[in-house]
Amino acid sequence: MRKFVLIAAIALTAGLALGGCSKGQDQDQQAAQQAQAVAKPTSIADAKGWNAYLGQLVQKNLQGMAAQAPYPYLVTPGQTADDKAQNDRQLQNVQDAVARGVLPGNLMAFAGPVSATTADLVVAAFKDAKPGTFKDVIVVFIGDKADEQRVAGVVNPTGATFRFVQM
Repeated sequence: MRKFVLIAAIALTAGLALGGCSKGQDQDQQAAQQAQAVAKPTSIADAKGWNAYLGQLVQKNLQGMAAQAPYPYLVTPGQTADDKAQNDRQLQNVQDAVARGVLPGNLMAFAGPVSATTADLVVAAFKDAKPGTFKDVIVVFIGDKADEQRVAGVVNPTGATFRFVQM
């Protein structure tokens, strides 16, 4: 009986040890997959691809954020009625946040497959923001270089730390 208990204990220990090894390998594989960069989608209609691509850009630009999570805003291309309605709701949400103010240490990230549409949303949302109300808040705009100045011009007077990320 003692031999049986001893053999069972050894088998259980070996099983746990081997299970731990494979778990470590799975975690290593997942980390390697996440480390691989997601390529910029070629179609503006590829919502899943854009979410992954823009999500990785937001993740790479979180430095300086003291809050638990960023506030990412993905702006649709605005080509369909549903896209336009979603962008209108998004604009209303951002305008409400800008009117209330955002606590220092937070990060707001704006991105979308069509840079000009994203820039239009940010400009419309921040146009009535009071100077200095976004001190120690980080605003990240992910888009094209052509839209950078337009967005920076409306965000900078708020006192926010403005970051531009080229798509």
